[in-house]
Amino acid sequence: MYAITGVTGHVGGATARELRAKGVPVRALVRDSAKAAAWTDLGAEAAVVDLRDRAGLAKAIDGVDGFFVMLPFIPGATDAEAQRGLIDSIAGAVRDSGVPHVVMLSSIGAHLPAGTGPIRWLHHLENELRDTGTVLTAVRSAHFQEKFEEAIDAVRHDGIYPNFGSSADVAIPMIATRDIGAVAANLLVEPPTHSEVIDLDGHAYTERQVAEKLAAALNTTATVVNVPRQEWVSTLEQAGLPSDFAEQLAEMYAAGEDGLLRPAGDRVHQCTTEIDETIKHALTQ
Repeated sequence: MYAITGVTGHVGGATARELRAKGVPVRALVRDSAKAAAWTDLGAEAAVVDLRDRAGLAKAIDGVDGFFVMLPFIPGATDAEAQRGLIDSIAGAVRDSGVPHVVMLSSIGAHLPAGTGPIRWLHHLENELRDTGTVLTAVRSAHFQEKFEEAIDAVRHDGIYPNFGSSADVAIPMIATRDIGAVAANLLVEPPTHSEVIDLDGHAYTERQVAEKLAAALNTTATVVNVPRQEWVSTLEQAGLPSDFAEQLAEMYAAGEDGLLRPAGDRVHQCTTEIDETIKHALTQ
């Protein structure tokens, strides 16, 4: 039995579906009981739990052979108190339940303790989980291909593709979340004997290429607009993001542009899905 968080999102959902496709027992952890039926219909167990509830989470993962965990960011909660509380709850539940193996979704740049925006919390969660005594597999992904989804409306309605960077012509690896889910599922059913960090690499694209591919799929054209660094926070706030979240995202964008977000794990896994397939899939949902 494998417990999976984030099942209503891209990566957790892909992980759980991959396991069910293999006929493997899954316990889907959901915060909202209304979301449970979708997973019980697929033959999974469902447990309603808040990751901030250490005792409840420990009960939900008690007896499982492996646990896939993602760290949700809490917008609007001023920083350290809420995020550290969540990290302490997750690590405490792992310690209390004695889960033998944890697969954690992390990110490139998580080797750094600060200066990376919300990624720094993944650094702290990695370390807290290692201290529990579980075997930890930290899967550090490059940028998600699906980040283009945030620009669909701007491309479709306004003909623009916003880019939070000084150039739209620098190619960076982008990973499809379905590939991350497949990696996580395989790691759960074939657990390693020791903790390790796995960096995910994949096809590299420029933001201009992504904009062109997305616009073509939408049967339109789009102009790439490079948002100046000094306007990142205000632009994100105007889009409706809480100020603390906007500031952390801006710090993450700056870390990427400054070359801080780089692979630093024990080994690299190459992902194969191309972004054209991911765009097509997203637009047919």
